[in-house]
Amino acid sequence: MSVEAEVETAAELALADTNVNWDRLDKTRFHIIGAILFTVQSALLHPTSVVKTRMQVDSGLSHMSGTSVFKQILKTDGIPGVFRGFGTSAIGSLPGRVLALTSLEVSKDMMFKYTEGLKMPEATRIGIANGVAGMFSNFISCAYYVPLDVTCQRLMVQGLSGTTSCNRPFEIISKVIEAEGFRGLYRGFWLTALSQSPASALWWGAYGSAQHMIWRSLGYSDKDQQKPSHMEMVTVQAAAGMMAGALSSVITTPIDTIKTRLQVMDNYGAGRPTVLKTAKTLLEEDGWWGFYRGFGPRFLNMSLYGTTMIVTYELIKRLSIRQE
Repeated sequence: MSVEAEVETAAELALADTNVNWDRLDKTRFHIIGAILFTVQSALLHPTSVVKTRMQVDSGLSHMSGTSVFKQILKTDGIPGVFRGFGTSAIGSLPGRVLALTSLEVSKDMMFKYTEGLKMPEATRIGIANGVAGMFSNFISCAYYVPLDVTCQRLMVQGLSGTTSCNRPFEIISKVIEAEGFRGLYRGFWLTALSQSPASALWWGAYGSAQHMIWRSLGYSDKDQQKPSHMEMVTVQAAAGMMAGALSSVITTPIDTIKTRLQVMDNYGAGRPTVLKTAKTLLEEDGWWGFYRGFGPRFLNMSLYGTTMIVTYELIKRLSIRQE
């Protein structure tokens, strides 16, 4: 069946079918389509990650706007400059994405079944199921993604003061292991896991609840025969994703700033960089506002990511429904 025909079929789904469960998916198709579409999405948003990371690391850029930093990178490094680390990120993310998506869908399906008989509002039940699944998936995938983040972020900040000069991903990995051992690739792991897992729970929980409430405000119900169009589904899911992404960026930016600097900076004097040393340096350089370095690009990145990711993700699921 062609993609066009499948999208047309998806447009005729009843509201109860907008949440496609794991057992209805063709798993191979789900991961192949997901790898392609998420790589395209990552390419579109990667420049905002480069700008955000450089603003968080370089104190000289912290008072500039994201647009000014973007223009400066283009002026000095051209187009390749705003895509530093993308190849490593895109290729390296493929196994991690399989791990993350599988754990997300399996745990969400289990939570929906576990909470099925509980007496609670449906929006709350959906929020809890999505939130627990998001937290579990994020914690599991951290074991894979933290070394990849350390490598990609070091590629993004090459040339900045306080960073180690490296040209290639494997050179970065080699130098980090030589200097700190294997644990150097896991700088910020517990900070990432203990902060981003609740943040992921917040994102997925907010998304699930927001989508449910938007559908109800539009007069849709799981029990009637009224069917939303494909455009309505995309619009509602995009709005819910944007709301969840914006909320998450406001809450998690201070932790992300500390994590990013912890993973890429090497000039803290004697001893291994720590969370306390990193936070103290930020306070000395910019005061409390230092924890919100790069907030503009990150807010834009997470809002756009929330919108495009969830639309892409829901489309992947609808295109991957197993044919009976």
